[in-house]
Amino acid sequence: MDPSEILHAFIEGMKTTTWLEYVGVFFGIASVWLSRKENILVYPIGLINTIIYIYISFKGSLLGEATVNLYYTIMSIYGWMLWTRKDRQQHHVVVITWSNKKEWINELLFFSAFYIAIYVALTYLKKDFAPGAIPWADAFASATAFTGMWLMAKKKVESWYWWIATNIASIPLYFVKHYVFTSVYYVVLLIMAVWGLLEWMRRANKEKILIK
Repeated sequence: MDPSEILHAFIEGMKTTTWLEYVGVFFGIASVWLSRKENILVYPIGLINTIIYIYISFKGSLLGEATVNLYYTIMSIYGWMLWTRKDRQQHHVVVITWSNKKEWINELLFFSAFYIAIYVALTYLKKDFAPGAIPWADAFASATAFTGMWLMAKKKVESWYWWIATNIASIPLYFVKHYVFTSVYYVVLLIMAVWGLLEWMRRANKEKILIK
């Protein structure tokens, strides 16, 4: 597509954007902002976003995206529970830390398992149930998102690397599926993910100094 075609597609896509998609995007951006600040409200705010996108995705026959948001919903509840846990001294049990070598291996295995499973499932379902699916791209965006959400619940700095990968993959993915406003939303999330990474790196280093 040349620049004029992209601009035309963008304008037409914005015209078809529903009010529900605008609301979902608003709460999505708010949740990422709160996660950067390590604010527990990230989870209740994020739940509004994920529930809206489950509905939007099913309505648009985007099973891959619907699955991701269902997973987000479950992990938001799990993360909410982890982030509120405290020890006897009323200190938070889960704090921002870096992954060690063993954890990195587990993260890569986690990503690989989900990528293969989602790719195979979407390839099988594409013909009759998910005509809008792009198996290899959907599987990558979904598997990176699954990994990022899991690590965010555990407050791992590396969660932001996976979020950055998810956002980069989702920008063109949603655009070609005619969800233009959501595509722009992922551009914003990409910028915020880089910002979040820098903030959590600073906090993890501070935590490391306090432990020493």
